[in-house]
Amino acid sequence: MGHYTGPKGRINRRLGTMIFENAGARKAFQRRDDSMPGMHQRRGKLSDYGKAMLEKQKIKYYYGLSERQLRRLYKEAARRPGNTGENLLSMCEMRLDNIIRRAGMTISRPQARQGVGHGHFMVNWRKCTVASRMLRPGDMVHVKPLQPLQNLYGNMVGAAEGVLPNFLRFDPQRLTIHVDRTPLADEVSLPVNIGAVIELLSR
Repeated sequence: MGHYTGPKGRINRRLGTMIFENAGARKAFQRRDDSMPGMHQRRGKLSDYGKAMLEKQKIKYYYGLSERQLRRLYKEAARRPGNTGENLLSMCEMRLDNIIRRAGMTISRPQARQGVGHGHFMVNWRKCTVASRMLRPGDMVHVKPLQPLQNLYGNMVGAAEGVLPNFLRFDPQRLTIHVDRTPLADEVSLPVNIGAVIELLSR
């Protein structure tokens, strides 16, 4: 699931959240009704377990995580002091691909992951091709100093929807992102019932 390539509009409709942000998936989500995608739909109320599974899928699709990656993050979040759910979401938000997307340098997270994989970005002046890299306060991300890449991402600035979160500073002229701190609970970009997910993962 970390590299989902199927119909993204179906996922948006099924989970009831703007998980994927490309034009087709966005249109599918905006014109949806209250029904699930597909011709043959199962009617009935979801169990608590079913609801928790949907919430977990939101996190996996949104941040591009596999089940193994999510469980590894959960174990690390549980070891840290504080609320496990808030720790987990904060760690997801600090992934390199998510930081690039939230700064508005790409239109979607898959696009940010692709750019990182192709070596378009540097972290603290060193090339990084690992989209799942967890950034820390004080880290700086910038586009590799090649004119075609500078033009590519410079043209994308402003096209991406969203508001720059307070834990980031972005310089659109130099195409640099500064991570000032870890995000607070109300700065997480994904609306999800994290309590239900933590209860499911703790079983």
